[in-house]
Amino acid sequence: MKDTAPIRVDERFDEPRVARYLHAALPVLFPSQDVAFDQFPGGAANLTYRARCADGEEWVLRRAPLGEVARGSHDMAREYKVLSRLWRAFPLAPRAHHYCDDPEVMGKPFFVMERRHGSVVRSKWPVEYIDDSDLKRAAAESLVDALCDLHTVDPEAVDLADLGRPEGFVERQIEGWAARWDAAATRPVPDMDACASLLRADVPVHQRAAILHNDFKLDNTMVGADGELVAVFDWDMATLGDPLVDIGTLLAYWAEPDDPTYLVFGANAVAIGEVMPKVEVRERYADRTGSDVSDLSYFEGLALFRIAVIIEQIYARYVAGQTADERFATFEPLAPLLAAAAHDLLA
Repeated sequence: MKDTAPIRVDERFDEPRVARYLHAALPVLFPSQDVAFDQFPGGAANLTYRARCADGEEWVLRRAPLGEVARGSHDMAREYKVLSRLWRAFPLAPRAHHYCDDPEVMGKPFFVMERRHGSVVRSKWPVEYIDDSDLKRAAAESLVDALCDLHTVDPEAVDLADLGRPEGFVERQIEGWAARWDAAATRPVPDMDACASLLRADVPVHQRAAILHNDFKLDNTMVGADGELVAVFDWDMATLGDPLVDIGTLLAYWAEPDDPTYLVFGANAVAIGEVMPKVEVRERYADRTGSDVSDLSYFEGLALFRIAVIIEQIYARYVAGQTADERFATFEPLAPLLAAAAHDLLA
């Protein structure tokens, strides 16, 4: 199945210049300047392109979105750091080969990483999955198991012990996302202020430190024809912190039909909660990692609070005219809906 498309008009770049740069910087990967580019059209933030060499080899280029971005978000240097090291212990992380910090080359700093082949599951399952409940179940289990495996990686063993500051991580998350909300909000949402107060008032005791993906969900992964994950993408917010932050995020996106967030994460996307209920996700994660998951409702509420901010940041760029992608016009009602769901979990 073809997973690329022509580059959107407002997201084009100087292709000959980038091709010259790649040949000069990575002559082994790009033996000539004969490079063709197209775009992976999915996703709603960072821009991802395919670079296809004349010999048929393919590589992936990742850069931040158009316009101004919120401080601390869309961090290509951080994503490159993680992906240039983590692959050694976590094979689902595609290997990154080069980082360009010169914004003149492509419009923003970018990095080059290996290409993986499979299907990114967003609005529908791959064709071979549609009528195969076993494949869907395998994908759901593989997704949970991948997160468990990530949380067992020793940060020091992959030179990522300096990726973040685990102590006080949750508290900094609350304050950081609250500040980002204040900067991005296009209108008042009282539930967001209420959630920030509830989160500050009852922070769970820190369990342990692990490498966090920090936005772990089905459509940030790629599945193969056998139901197993072949890649995990979008590491620009990766850090060190309490692993329950990651499983809380996964549960926030794990839409079940009776969840108030189903209209966001199920009606217009694959609802993986129809394949494997949340209670099994919690049990599987607890069994495989030995973690105490009694505070998961807090972390799921924190995740919904954070997702509301991320969606509002994207919508704010659309409102400001920084992107012409009409998909983002539909984001307007989403932050209030997510904030209400987060409040229900936290209150």
